[in-house]
Amino acid sequence: MSEARADQRADPSASRQSDAALAEASGKGDSAAFGELVSRHQDRAFNLAFRLTGSHEDAADAVQEAFLKAYRGIQSFRRQSSFYTWLFRIVVNEVRSRRRSRASRRPDFSLDAASDRDPPNAPAALQSDGPDPSEQASLAERRQIVEEALQALEFDQRAIIALRDIEGRDYAEIAEVLRCPAGTVKSRLHRARMALKDALAPKLGPTPQ
Repeated sequence: MSEARADQRADPSASRQSDAALAEASGKGDSAAFGELVSRHQDRAFNLAFRLTGSHEDAADAVQEAFLKAYRGIQSFRRQSSFYTWLFRIVVNEVRSRRRSRASRRPDFSLDAASDRDPPNAPAALQSDGPDPSEQASLAERRQIVEEALQALEFDQRAIIALRDIEGRDYAEIAEVLRCPAGTVKSRLHRARMALKDALAPKLGPTPQ
């Protein structure tokens, strides 16, 4: 991975290519092209993995492995879908696989909300840029409550909320990531939102209609 980044710095023209072109070049052995794909998508991949794991450490490990799998399997990428949709599918599957393999050893939830790194692209309602320490503390507490409620959901519910409400992916993209019909995405999303609302109500009060 480090070699890919070094090659990428030596070839700044890679940053002007489309994901599809970079993926095609990667499949032909161009490590600089794959390094550019990593640079473009690592933050969003980490954000998704964090929402699925609740742990910065677990998210970083899952994303690293997902990129390794993407690099090894880049020739299987087809342009019928976007690269990030293909990558997100690998991330979701990697997190799911790790969760299943550890299910008998320890709980899936290990939120390290006190970490000094907030996940990128966090919802605006969960971020704080204000100077008021008391307001920051209140928002931090609210953020942790929401994160804990999200982690309490079933994995598939967590994934669909992360993809739709945090990542902003459309139904067709989510259907590709989760490999299910778009209509199923809509019904699952509705159930997941209701479950999250029910989990939050006792701690945050009723959600405004």
